[in-house]
Amino acid sequence: MRRLAVLNIVGLTQAVLAHAPGLSGRAAKGMLRALRPPLPAVTCTAQATMLTGRPPAGHGIVGNGWYDRESAEVRFWKQSGRLVAGDKVWDVARRRDPAFTCAQLFWWFNMHANVDVAVTPRPLYLADGRKIPDIHTRPASLRDDLTAALGAFPLFRFWGPGAGLASSTWIARSAAHVVRTAAPTLTLVYLPHLDYAAQQYGPDDPRTIAEIGAIDRVASDLASFLESEGVDVMIVSEYGLEAVDAPVRINRILRTMGLLAVRDERGRDHLDPGESRAFAIADHQVAHVCINPPAPRASATDPARLAAELAGVEGIAEVLLGEARAARGLDHPRAGDLVLVASPGRWFSYDWWLDDARAPDYARTVDIHRKPGYDPLELFVDPRIRLPRLRIAAMLAARRLGHRMPLSIIPLDPALVRGSHGRDHVRAEAAPVLILPPGSAAGAIADEADAGVLPMARVHDAILAHVFSA
Repeated sequence: MRRLAVLNIVGLTQAVLAHAPGLSGRAAKGMLRALRPPLPAVTCTAQATMLTGRPPAGHGIVGNGWYDRESAEVRFWKQSGRLVAGDKVWDVARRRDPAFTCAQLFWWFNMHANVDVAVTPRPLYLADGRKIPDIHTRPASLRDDLTAALGAFPLFRFWGPGAGLASSTWIARSAAHVVRTAAPTLTLVYLPHLDYAAQQYGPDDPRTIAEIGAIDRVASDLASFLESEGVDVMIVSEYGLEAVDAPVRINRILRTMGLLAVRDERGRDHLDPGESRAFAIADHQVAHVCINPPAPRASATDPARLAAELAGVEGIAEVLLGEARAARGLDHPRAGDLVLVASPGRWFSYDWWLDDARAPDYARTVDIHRKPGYDPLELFVDPRIRLPRLRIAAMLAARRLGHRMPLSIIPLDPALVRGSHGRDHVRAEAAPVLILPPGSAAGAIADEADAGVLPMARVHDAILAHVFSA
């Protein structure tokens, strides 16, 4: 077997490579192919597709979150590897050679996954409301080893207004530690840095271009170290980001249609998924519209009629229902009854309140598990806050003194967001990429690319072809 590391560099595209000399040099020496992502082209779905070689209908990861119809609750950013159906690449590899080992570093659905080594974010949520940075590892002792060697994982640099290079740097250093100490056959490494600036400023903004250079250096240094350890390096990305200029506020639309139900809780509007005739789970440029069975003596919501109405909404390019939904790989119970795809330049926001004064309190905080949809505004500090650093420091000091209070610094204006992703059909230069090392046996798979574009599910086969080549 040949040892291999797969570096998942979020947002890497052919257009990005033009500003990344280290990675573009690797592409020139090896083999570069554009990837066609699944729908939706989002983190959890893309990663599950690469690791199983299946579409969402096969592995069940229809987005970063979905509606649990039995509990009538939205589940977002869950971490158990048991949620992903089907054999993973490491299961297939172990059957070929029981000596095969795998380390999974910060790829999603990493907790309790059937890998030999795992590292993933797992904050501690204390009873007083505090969130303490931490990680979950296999073996459990690796948590202490990494913390001693690298310091605490910088959780607040991994997501939120402070997200930045520090988290990707920590992950790269943790990968080096694992390769040195555990020598896995396959090492999977997730480097998220490009996601942040591209969503905040847009993919073509000079500030985003500067961050491309930063992650290029981190990834190139890690790749050079891995090769010095006898590990080949394959590079992938999950999606490319595109510029956006306006949201589609899908839940507000459904509310004005009389389909979405809210509860008044202390003067604020809270979504009531189980009582809604229909509501949407917004996930970047894709939204899952979930239709509940009718209440007693209420008329059922006709999916075809609702689809026709939503097809006429500005900013919605596609409404997938029935066979059209199945044809895009989303015929799965977790998927919405309707799947909406945004027009180029648009994205779906999750908000349902019609007055910002009635937004739930968590809307102004970083709260990825409670929000029933993805919220890119968590990357921003509300521009109306004067002296935000002082405000945040005062809030944190109050928390340390035992006062419970939300860290309410997140804005509610979706017009701030300048980049998004999720559509599966994008321009070639904006598509995610696969970079194979020179002479890789996976080149035969890459050569199957139609017009230079390879289905993302084939990354699974490319990994196996490389590991088991002579």
